[in-house]
Amino acid sequence: MRSPHISLAALLAISLAPLPATAETKPAARPAGGKAAAARELAVVPDIERRLAQYAPTRLGADLAGLSAADRKALGLLVQASSRLNDVFLRQTSVRNPELAKELAALRGPGADAARAYFELNAGLWDRLDGMKPFVGHHPNPEGAGYYPEDLTRQEFEAWLTAHPADKERFTSTVTVIRRRPGHPKELMAVPYPEEYRAWLEPAAKELRAAAAATDNATLKRFLALRADAFLSNDYYASDLAWMDLDAPVEVTIGPYETYSDGLFGYKAAFEAYVTLALPQESAALARYKERLPFLEKNLPLPDADKNLNRGTESPIRVVDVVYAAGEATAGVPAVAYNLPNDERVREAKGSKKILLKNLMRAKYDQILVPISQQVLDASQVPAVSFDAYFDEVLHHELSHGLGPGTITVDGKKTEVRLELKDLFSTIEEAKADVMGIYNILALIERGDMPADLRRALEPTYVAGLFRSARFGTEEAHGQGVVSQFNYLLEKGALTVDASAHFRADSEKFPGAIRDLLHDLLMLQARGDYAGTKRFLDKYGHAGDALKTALGRLQAVPVDIRPIYPLSPEGAGK
Repeated sequence: MRSPHISLAALLAISLAPLPATAETKPAARPAGGKAAAARELAVVPDIERRLAQYAPTRLGADLAGLSAADRKALGLLVQASSRLNDVFLRQTSVRNPELAKELAALRGPGADAARAYFELNAGLWDRLDGMKPFVGHHPNPEGAGYYPEDLTRQEFEAWLTAHPADKERFTSTVTVIRRRPGHPKELMAVPYPEEYRAWLEPAAKELRAAAAATDNATLKRFLALRADAFLSNDYYASDLAWMDLDAPVEVTIGPYETYSDGLFGYKAAFEAYVTLALPQESAALARYKERLPFLEKNLPLPDADKNLNRGTESPIRVVDVVYAAGEATAGVPAVAYNLPNDERVREAKGSKKILLKNLMRAKYDQILVPISQQVLDASQVPAVSFDAYFDEVLHHELSHGLGPGTITVDGKKTEVRLELKDLFSTIEEAKADVMGIYNILALIERGDMPADLRRALEPTYVAGLFRSARFGTEEAHGQGVVSQFNYLLEKGALTVDASAHFRADSEKFPGAIRDLLHDLLMLQARGDYAGTKRFLDKYGHAGDALKTALGRLQAVPVDIRPIYPLSPEGAGK
């Protein structure tokens, strides 16, 4: 088991509103007598053990021997601070989660242990591999997660902003939640994160300051002090700039970042943390790529007027081994890399930093990607799949998040792609990064900046990677972006499929099709075209029979791993 999202025991004192049962699920037995006997039984899906088994428990390795005593002390404090974000993200997923955790702690009988583990893995009762459908009870996933009142509609939110334009900045901020005003349920108000989550952010800030005092690295000391301030002030700009300059044996990412879980608008940022150990030699070997960013931006298949030629290009690249993760970083499928910060002001000034989690990446390649390639690719292309190609694709995916349209003009007003594409932004942005990563590698191979023999491995490794991502759900938001790549490339003839649903990349047609697809995705972003993005996903974002058949052969391959981190309670000292 990996480090849990919550401590169920710590939540036993919280009161509970029970959930009704459904016809599709079966009840887990409860202890007889007292209040428990009077309480209604929770209903757990009958295949809960199978669902949990989709994630293969995997112990990750990392070498802490090179850390100084000062950094070891700081590392322990950073883990403590990070662990507090589990409780914050639990509530960001749903305000009902603490109540549900108490009821799950009382469950007994078949499926009870698996339900508790799956709740911790998903940070709630909604299955992230099954379109966020409930695996306990019947309560639907709140579209706005825990950031908005569950009964709030988009129409009500937008009508409020129309009537109260002065509220727009606060209401669309990434670091506020929306609540109904006590005593006035028809009135809405924005509550800053430090007020909503004070019980966890205040002690986390104290631990960040203690870690800053402990370390002897000046860049880590500065970032932690500023991030502690941000936890209480709700202003992350200065600490984001300091994080860009962070260069220390301990590389930490902690704060509210991604907006994936806000299904209403994609405005609100979830708290997460990664505590990692730097691999400086491997990072140095990749530093040359940040020097190519101006060329890559100019080379995009996009009108010059839409290119972001003034964005900062500092863009450090860090290769690390992760030793602890918390919050959204541990919900469902763990990321192998990330590109932050998302604040366009920071990106305009300094660019963005790319973090590659090498121990996680290696584990997923060995246990997931290689077995998938053996099942879905044409036999002639299976031997070409390589870890180096996978690593390069992940790197250039992350680099691509810092390229292309960011700040745009729509109807004469300056805005951001994120704000215009709303709930569809994450879907189209992830697809853009996938495709742009391949496009940029091809361009760098042609320039002689990357080895020519990488080309043979590039395309089959990319296709196998799409299958890996498609297994996270083909009809949910991110899955639609993955499926759109499949269908577009099939339409262009860059992918072919035989009668037994084995796929093969056509090396002659592939570069042109990738270019065309990237152009179409970038233009949707450059125009802030919400309606056009929806039409694109409606056309290309649904899995066909061949894709479904190939995915059906992967039942014996884990969907993903369940990391046991070196500094998690399960992994410590092992």
